[in-house]
Amino acid sequence: MANLFKRLTDSISADLHQMMDEKEEKNPIAKLNQYLRESEKETENVRKLISRQYRLKEEYTREYYQARDMADKRRRQTEIANKAGETEMEQFASQELTEYESRAERMKAMRNEMEEKLEMLERKYEEMKHRLKDMKLKRMDLMARENVARAQYRINQVMDEYPEKSFSRFDEIDRYIQNIEQKVNSAYYRNTFDSKMDQLERKLQEQEKTSAN
Repeated sequence: MANLFKRLTDSISADLHQMMDEKEEKNPIAKLNQYLRESEKETENVRKLISRQYRLKEEYTREYYQARDMADKRRRQTEIANKAGETEMEQFASQELTEYESRAERMKAMRNEMEEKLEMLERKYEEMKHRLKDMKLKRMDLMARENVARAQYRINQVMDEYPEKSFSRFDEIDRYIQNIEQKVNSAYYRNTFDSKMDQLERKLQEQEKTSAN
């Protein structure tokens, strides 16, 4: 039963992968978008790791200064115990001094190493951001060219396969617009005819009055 379920699962997975491959072949921009999403995700992961490294560096730095301060303190205490003739206290302070000096040296070395690695990571991170930006610009270029290609294909399809039908459709629209213009002009002339006649009549009457005087 388990083997049957596994074969069924593998078969479904294979069909899904085949469908995705066919889709990507038909639309390469979709594949590029997937790459970009993955790259953005990885770039963000690197950014988080770098932030974590900075926090670790701060912890190393804090531990280094604490160890150095304690080493200075134990060094003074060793000198004080020696002058006071307190052998046991001097031995304890001396042992502590050795421990803190060793710890301070380790923290300093680890901090310096981390600083070098941080510089390297930051350079790589900047390179990743630049490459990601370049990929986005290339995607824009590909999308623009794809749009032009699709538009050109549709234009060619219309003009080549249906040239007479296309131009007859344009002529039909042009005639329809001209017909509307004629109707509008005719309606405008009729609507303004009476007012123009009234003006003309008043003008003639004024001229007649002027002649009579």
